[in-house]
Amino acid sequence: LRIFAALGFDDKIVGGYECRPHSVPWQVSLNNGWHYCGGTLINDRWVVSAAHCFKDEEIELRLGEHHLRYKDGPEQFIAPAVIIRHPEYDRYTINNDIMLIKLAEPAKFDEYVQPIALPKSCAPAGTQCLVSGWGATQIGCLKCLNCLDLPILPQDDCERSYPNRITSSMFCAGFLEGGKDSCQGDSGGPLVCNGELQGVVSWGWGCAEQNRPGVYAKVCQFTDWIHSTMASH
Repeated sequence: LRIFAALGFDDKIVGGYECRPHSVPWQVSLNNGWHYCGGTLINDRWVVSAAHCFKDEEIELRLGEHHLRYKDGPEQFIAPAVIIRHPEYDRYTINNDIMLIKLAEPAKFDEYVQPIALPKSCAPAGTQCLVSGWGATQIGCLKCLNCLDLPILPQDDCERSYPNRITSSMFCAGFLEGGKDSCQGDSGGPLVCNGELQGVVSWGWGCAEQNRPGVYAKVCQFTDWIHSTMASH
């Protein structure tokens, strides 16, 4: 979800690279006829995404994808059984921008489809992470999964970049000098650090602009809600 997207900021990971095929086996595509958001497989029945990716229409969860336009064998297409936005999600402030999707049938784990662990603790500033998503980059494969290596930024830098907008359930990652970023085509997708899902791609202003890093939902603040929601469904 990028402010000013209508001004021509395209859906893309900027400054990244094409992921090695199937090297991000927890990556999910939310599809309503075309890819519109990312998601993350956390076990065989549940996917984490962003609450702002909720659509009141039929969607499909696509696992094991690399090139969205071609079906090369390992993909699993599964319908959702239930979609649960965080009860305190605020679409105006984009606070608590997290959502759980239960799969109608279990995902089958193989070398192409694997879950990622939830965080045991919050990752500190400076931690190197990987964000992934689909969308047009400036060069290369337009429908292939793209990756970007980036650090978690200090919360002070995050708050200075977006005065009075950053809550305790958000953090920034990326580069204050600009040039590299995850953008709206990657909303809901994973930011993984040291084998744990630390962030969900949430929002930002513009795309890869100076002092406008990407903002992520802070998954470590939501682990109790995730576990209790899964247990009750």
